[in-house]
Amino acid sequence: MFKGSYVAVVTPFKQGILDEDGLRKNLRFLLENNSQGIVACATTGESPSLTDDEFKRVIGIAVEECKGKVSVIAGAGTNSTKKTIKLIEMATLAGADAALVVTPYYNKPTQEGLYEHYQEVSRASKIPVIIYNVPGRTGCNILPSTVARLNNDCENIVGIKEASGNLDQVSELVRLCGEDFDILSGDDSLTFPMLALGAKGVISVVANIFPNDMSMMCKSFFDGDIVRARRLHLKLFPVVKALFIETNPIPVKKAMELMGMPAGKPRLPLVEMSEKNVPTLKKALSDYGACL
Repeated sequence: MFKGSYVAVVTPFKQGILDEDGLRKNLRFLLENNSQGIVACATTGESPSLTDDEFKRVIGIAVEECKGKVSVIAGAGTNSTKKTIKLIEMATLAGADAALVVTPYYNKPTQEGLYEHYQEVSRASKIPVIIYNVPGRTGCNILPSTVARLNNDCENIVGIKEASGNLDQVSELVRLCGEDFDILSGDDSLTFPMLALGAKGVISVVANIFPNDMSMMCKSFFDGDIVRARRLHLKLFPVVKALFIETNPIPVKKAMELMGMPAGKPRLPLVEMSEKNVPTLKKALSDYGACL
């Protein structure tokens, strides 16, 4: 169901308020540059700091701009099963095509707890569910064996955004879950090797600023042009590393600001990029050919 480059879009703010016009401008830019889908209100979209009304508005705007063009996936995961189900219901009413559900953070459930959490979410959801595994942020790693159980037992759990940074884990996911389960890279720097292992695409941060190259990297790979795909991966690589020298989405928002794109300051408890790291980001963007 999900293949290619999906952009984990930032939520732009202006004086701390949702910048609706800026969000629409960014979405149109991504659509014009061959993005295969949009992921709104996820980590890059600062989901923990959005109100319910802002969540609904961001998803609604994404659906309005993308309807009939590409899929919209809503970041709807929390560390509460009931709250997650509520967010999925809100996303469904707003018109989202699928829900991205992060593993519960802070409370550190066991593998059985993760299984039962996703099973309950699956039962309640009227749209497809994509698991989101990012143990570096959640303190919780959902194992391939648990994902395979969910894939087998829950018809509408259709894929995983895998951001463990562990290629052995990716190999095990592909081995256990098979071709019909959509594995998407959650690490821009690992997308190319994950495609080689059997991943279907990426939910990307760098695609906020260079959407066409990430899309073309995925397309080239699937078209069998591995040389071009590798060349695009290596071209993007220094920018990707610069975008993660501080907590995402701090650097990508700064990059967008430098490039004249709507972004605004991150919301507390995130802050703007430290001045000592800005030159590193500027150099990566300049070397890439971005207009600053």
